[in-house]
Amino acid sequence: MVASLGALAPALTAARAQASPPALRTPNPPDGKSPTEVARDEPYWRKIAAQYTVSDEFVNLEHGYYGIMSDPVRRTFHDNIDRLNEQNSHLLRGAYKKESEAIRQEVATQLGARTEEIALTQSGTEALQNLISGYHDLGPGDAVMYADLDYPDMTDTMDWLGDRRGVDVVTFSIPEPATRQAVLDTYASAFRDHPRVKLLLLSHVNNRTGLATPVREIVAMAREHEIDVIVDAAHSWGQLNFTIDELGADFVGFSLHKWIGAPLGTGFLYIRQNRLSAIDVTYADESHPPSDIRSRVVSGTRDVACVLSVPSALDFHNSIGIENKQARLQYLRDRWVNAVKDVDNIEILTPDEPSMYGAITSFRVTGRTTEEDNAAIAKYLFDRYRVFTVERDGPVKGSCVRVTPALFTPLEHVDRLALALRDVAARFRV
Repeated sequence: MVASLGALAPALTAARAQASPPALRTPNPPDGKSPTEVARDEPYWRKIAAQYTVSDEFVNLEHGYYGIMSDPVRRTFHDNIDRLNEQNSHLLRGAYKKESEAIRQEVATQLGARTEEIALTQSGTEALQNLISGYHDLGPGDAVMYADLDYPDMTDTMDWLGDRRGVDVVTFSIPEPATRQAVLDTYASAFRDHPRVKLLLLSHVNNRTGLATPVREIVAMAREHEIDVIVDAAHSWGQLNFTIDELGADFVGFSLHKWIGAPLGTGFLYIRQNRLSAIDVTYADESHPPSDIRSRVVSGTRDVACVLSVPSALDFHNSIGIENKQARLQYLRDRWVNAVKDVDNIEILTPDEPSMYGAITSFRVTGRTTEEDNAAIAKYLFDRYRVFTVERDGPVKGSCVRVTPALFTPLEHVDRLALALRDVAARFRV
């Protein structure tokens, strides 16, 4: 639930007022319709698509890297760049401090967290690396754990703990097919088999196949084994509908430039208030007291125009509604997946359980398991059909091709992919 911004609301209003109002106003979802019905309301989504400026030279089904800004956000960002350039350090040393605090509260409120549990970062990667590297309750004889589908920068940081803290690093594979029960059983088995594990990295939605894991249940199991969990929610917030309490985790890293649609260079970390002492102050930072979560992030001088544009992105996000966003993204995913289910050598790497996926889903042509194979498939899709996708490696049974539609993706684009995959299945058959 989104609570009142209270005393900081005037500061947010002032932050928004500094930028010129966008020329386009986000249309409200149709009244009286369920999210499922809204997801299929093509006239409404055409109005949403009209608020994005995107290339018409190819079909972009690779929105997992970052989320394109809507035109209202993009214009606000441009205005904030001008404002920063014109006011220089007068802005940084003055109004920005109050405005960024209001933005921090708005982010926390959206998440269902306390403001003092949130620190703004330059990305989900920075947030998660600070949490992992700062987790200090580790020493020789302990172990840390992650799965094969977790994000490479995060797994690299977990590996770094092996050298830095003298701990063992335990890895395991998410099964295919990755049903909800199979995932839960895999984590339960990993916890039983490795009693020295003290810290787990857990992706809410992973970047390789798009699998959404049952975070709350896994966190609860980990606690029974006295394992702390750092959750990578960079891909889930803005794509799936949840609050921080529904995750149940004490440490979480988020991105704002993926599914919230803020400018590149925005994210935040979350530390539950009573667990702040578990994460070290970054580089003995003295700009904030150790009791302030912001002492866990030292980014130097950053492009604050990105941060000042976050409220516009949240406005756009809220105008559509997360329930409607999730329903639409799942509908687009389901449309192309269902269209190729009869193709015997196209393997879909996320299950059809609604709680286990959002927009992102990867496929594999049976027998085509190398990075080179899947890079060639992605290249063929682009060269022959002008459909842009990306190869991903890491899954236990081999590499795959990732497909990620966006809110402005029309049905014709996922239909073109489905048609192209029939050709791909025949051309790349082993």
